[in-house]
Amino acid sequence: MDGAQPPNGSNPEADDQEVEIDPSSTVLDLTSFQLHDLSSVDLSSSLTELDLTANRLSSLDPRIAHLSNLKKLSLRQNLIVDAAVEPFSRWDSLSALQELVLRDNKLKKIPDSGIFKNLLVFDVSFNEITSLHGLSKVSNTLKELYVSKNEVTKIEEIDHLYQLQILELGSNRLRVMENMQNFTNLQELWLGRNRIKVVNLCGLKCIKKLSLQSNRLTSMKGFEECVALEELYLSHNGIAKMEGLSTLVNLRVLDVSSNKLTSVNDIQNLTQLEDLWLNDNQIESLEGVSEAVVSSREKLTTIYLENNPCAKSTSYSAFLRQIFPNIQQIDSSVFA
Repeated sequence: MDGAQPPNGSNPEADDQEVEIDPSSTVLDLTSFQLHDLSSVDLSSSLTELDLTANRLSSLDPRIAHLSNLKKLSLRQNLIVDAAVEPFSRWDSLSALQELVLRDNKLKKIPDSGIFKNLLVFDVSFNEITSLHGLSKVSNTLKELYVSKNEVTKIEEIDHLYQLQILELGSNRLRVMENMQNFTNLQELWLGRNRIKVVNLCGLKCIKKLSLQSNRLTSMKGFEECVALEELYLSHNGIAKMEGLSTLVNLRVLDVSSNKLTSVNDIQNLTQLEDLWLNDNQIESLEGVSEAVVSSREKLTTIYLENNPCAKSTSYSAFLRQIFPNIQQIDSSVFA
């Protein structure tokens, strides 16, 4: 921890205690100090990072607005409500701010953060936000946007974020993949735990990591042009057939566990495959699995097949060891 020492034996029920700060440090970490406010804290004008994670703040100290050198501000896991962040729109002294974290608070809407013209990371995950309205004001410099674990129903007001590299919208109420065609620099897209039925990547070909686990997919069609994909997570859907994968020659991790698969198909070209999750399906033939991964045997180090009919054979473990000599990890049922 830089710049401050937490009070010994911190008690969540105790009153705020005096905070000892190193005046020479430009980083102030007050994580878990159980602070109700910052009255006991000296905020140096030279601060570049201020971390207020895991306190009991319900309002923002107005002195923060004058920290003109501040680049990172974290208010994660506090009691911040919409009214508390309303002053953001007037904090024009914080033009250097690059990272703003409001994760795990009590926000019901996206705060107006347009004043932060150099923002790179914006995190409002784990709140009670129902709409992305307000994101249209966020600077187009943004590279990472996190809005997971909210109640968002539509992807909107983000099509100006051309430089976005990571988009996290997992655990919301999304039904449609849309308005992402401008994200030509997107590397990671996390949409797990939504209500999406059809894959629509809006023509994007640059994504390297994609999660659609725990949705309502019944088909794997739609990934064919994502030739840069390295990790694909599709577990806990209703997929009955493996298809649309043959062009994903850079894929290293494929998770299609907990679906309705009866066989393994369309991965013969995936020579870079390292991790393959097939557990909790209805796959019957070990020989079919062997044939499907013949070109990736040299790379494959992890395979999960438990809770499939083919895993009930007494020769299951020996068979896998024989056809996959480089396997380092096989599902635990093998060693039960």
